[in-house]
Amino acid sequence: MLQKISYCILPVIIGVSFIRQYEANEISEVFFDDEVLTATGIAQKAGYAAESYEVVTQDGYILRLDRITGSKKSPPSENKTAVLLLHGILDASPTWLVEGPEKALGFILADQGYDVWLGNVRGNRYSRKHLTLTISDPDFWNFSWNEMGIYDVPAMIDHITEQTQQPKIFMVSHSQGTTSFFVMASERPEYQEKMIASFALAPVAFLSGIESLLFHVLATFIGDIYSITEALGIYDLEPSNRLMQRIRGKICRDGSPEQLACTSVLEILFGLDEKLNTTLLPLIMQYDPAGASIKQFAHYGQLIQSGKFRKFDYGLAGNMEKYNEKNPPDYNLRNIRLPVYLHYATNDIIADFQDVLELYEVLPNVEKYLVPSDVFAHLDFVWGKDANTLVYNEVLSLMESYRK
Repeated sequence: MLQKISYCILPVIIGVSFIRQYEANEISEVFFDDEVLTATGIAQKAGYAAESYEVVTQDGYILRLDRITGSKKSPPSENKTAVLLLHGILDASPTWLVEGPEKALGFILADQGYDVWLGNVRGNRYSRKHLTLTISDPDFWNFSWNEMGIYDVPAMIDHITEQTQQPKIFMVSHSQGTTSFFVMASERPEYQEKMIASFALAPVAFLSGIESLLFHVLATFIGDIYSITEALGIYDLEPSNRLMQRIRGKICRDGSPEQLACTSVLEILFGLDEKLNTTLLPLIMQYDPAGASIKQFAHYGQLIQSGKFRKFDYGLAGNMEKYNEKNPPDYNLRNIRLPVYLHYATNDIIADFQDVLELYEVLPNVEKYLVPSDVFAHLDFVWGKDANTLVYNEVLSLMESYRK
């Protein structure tokens, strides 16, 4: 049964990539004239002071950082504590604002007097530039969340501390954002000196208990899929273009008879989600899916196969050349000494609660917080109707404890 499903999924992945490439080349440019949706734009339209920056990583990627410096409740100030928010896979910085001023974490933090920074990792629709490479170069896409942790997150932290002249910042991350944080804190532990604490929403490191059927299928055949896509010259899942954004926006809106198709796709990927705020889907479709490298998914597939949190597996010969070992080394999570707060849910089929508990046992300085809801799912941490009361209030309370 599993093998039959895989034969169906592989052509879909390849087909979607070809369709997106075709659309980008063939569809009239008239569909690309609208203003590009950005986190800065969302914040400014809501009446918040906001700006954006470009940050260059050590390996030459140019990342977009959005920033909310103040609101009517909390005007701009030079002495605000900075908070970096980092999104999950196929996601982007607007995810922290789409719920609006009363419910979105980015706005809530700004209203409470924090200097809010919203990151975009390499390869998403806002961070697709490099000093020497273009997105048509295969080398541009030779990265996973490993490189995000080693290069992207440190570059963001350096920029924030230099701009604000604040010695330390908070970090809040979701899903892949948490993985990148764990990589950074393990591989570049010196950056912990620039952090007050880290809040990991739906933390992803160990993946033995993942229940998503699609991810299990991808993990089982990830070697074949990765080889085939490389042979076909497909290195990334491209961001949706303007025409597809408009079409999906209409299909996914409340009251649309086709909205079930949108929620069904999310359910296949991330599980049954009764708390999802479906009224947000047309807005979310304007920036999501935001793009990713195939290698990011391949790396996650390897974690599911191995049951370990470790570096990318290049095969025996590749591992000997890269690591001088037969197997890729594990990330040393015991290097992470700063306070880490794990926020997890029992209905999350990606960040399975047993995997989170395994992570909890390994980290030296950690606390865990179970979301008090049996139906809270993976995407609810950013798009849920009750995320503000079930998760963000707890995060804010913990942050405030460091200010006293």
